[in-house]
Amino acid sequence: MRRVAMLLLAVLCLGSAIGAQQPPSGSELTFWYEYTVKPGKEAGFMELVNLVGAPVRDKLMAEGVISGWGIETPLLRGSSVNGTHLIWYSSNWAGVAKVQKAMADQIAKLNAEDAKAAADKKSKPGPTLQQRQEDVLDMSKTRDWLTRDVVYATSGNWAGTTNPYFRYNFNKAKPGMSGAYRDAWEKYSKPVLDQLVKDGVIISYGLAVEEVRTSSDFTHFVWYGVKSLDAFDKIRAAFIADRAKRSQEERDAISATFGAATEADAATSVVTQAIIFKVRPQ
Repeated sequence: MRRVAMLLLAVLCLGSAIGAQQPPSGSELTFWYEYTVKPGKEAGFMELVNLVGAPVRDKLMAEGVISGWGIETPLLRGSSVNGTHLIWYSSNWAGVAKVQKAMADQIAKLNAEDAKAAADKKSKPGPTLQQRQEDVLDMSKTRDWLTRDVVYATSGNWAGTTNPYFRYNFNKAKPGMSGAYRDAWEKYSKPVLDQLVKDGVIISYGLAVEEVRTSSDFTHFVWYGVKSLDAFDKIRAAFIADRAKRSQEERDAISATFGAATEADAATSVVTQAIIFKVRPQ
């Protein structure tokens, strides 16, 4: 994603189980893969998801290597997300190495099966894995991201939810002002989000940065997950109410603080819906 932290030459597996909660802030990375699926090829994409990633991701999650993974699609077409599908998993650097190796082994296995089929004179071989990928994906637009939550909170109450929504608010701190931006966010925004978690409006949220800096479009993004779109009305109302109870002088000070720390013109937002969302209970 051009603005997302938002998600290998292969894709993840399907699933629908949702667990309780993820590890505390700062302890894990999220690896994102941004894909562009060709028009009309969505079914083929999901077939590849099942073929390539399912055995790998399920196994690694069962072993505790990854704590969760999912697939998301942008709610708005033509948004600042360049791809059509975002795929993510959460782990640490050691886990990233294990995922990379396991995916490479899976691809090698599938390629060996393709070669065996091609050598079998009794049946006509089908398209290879590479050919299937090229048919379904615009590989020239594939993009990877690696992010870390520096602040993270959750109620873990995802039970009964199979297709949650996520909002990502991207901000660009001015040079030398990253610390000031985070301080302001934790002072003025985090308490509102914490209350929304307690109220059950937001299930999880975080303040994240790129672990490996690859984009100059943003320095930080705030994300939060909800069970349904109407939660976004409640979130907006909560922030309006928080500011309204403050004096005009304090509201002006908040605006000035964020204005001094960030480039307002660089701020963007993305809303996604999960096709697959799966986290390990703790």
